[in-house]
Amino acid sequence: MAIPVWLAATVTGVTGVLLAKVDYNLFFMKFFRNLSRSKARARLHDNKYAIIPVMLGIEEPIKIKDDIDAENVMTITREELEEMDGYDGTPLYLSIKGRVYDVSAGQRFYGEGKDYHDWVGTDASRSFGTGCRGGVDRSGMDCLSESLEGLTKKELKEIDRWLELYETHDKYTFIGHLVDDPVNDILDQIVDEEAEEEVDVAEEVDIAEEVDVAEEVDVAEEVDVA
Repeated sequence: MAIPVWLAATVTGVTGVLLAKVDYNLFFMKFFRNLSRSKARARLHDNKYAIIPVMLGIEEPIKIKDDIDAENVMTITREELEEMDGYDGTPLYLSIKGRVYDVSAGQRFYGEGKDYHDWVGTDASRSFGTGCRGGVDRSGMDCLSESLEGLTKKELKEIDRWLELYETHDKYTFIGHLVDDPVNDILDQIVDEEAEEEVDVAEEVDIAEEVDVAEEVDVAEEVDVA
């Protein structure tokens, strides 16, 4: 039976609109991410059927053990992370939810000018959830921010899927936890203390001035009485 022209045109139009809204780059990024995750699950857990739920998106991301208090875990500051961007022979590091990974083995994905390079040298956790890798997202926040504020459960799960990829990948290495530079913390503390001292001094001056004014008023009143 021949398909009516109007029906064919409608289907074609709707399909075209849907395809136009697809971010193919993000689609293939997630596809190959999930393919790598399913391979890792099969390798680590001897589960040859892992690919089915992972590729269908009905699996739960593997929970990563929180070892931030372990004494033997390295830490890396944000300033140090920024330098690990692949330039001048440096390795390629990225951070997700405060966990830093060496992804130098993925040079063709994370190297300069490659699709994933926006994530290198920073903690762009938010981007892993939203898929936004430039400018600001729907909430007006920087796409490459580490803030998870306002993200949906679906977006948070996406972040955990990426985290699982880096944690279980056989060519990527966990480096340590992202921390603030202790020197900067000390400097910030000094600045805060100096600001508090200035406020205290200003308050003392105000009080002294009020006392002086009150004494002058009392003297004036005594003179008037006399």
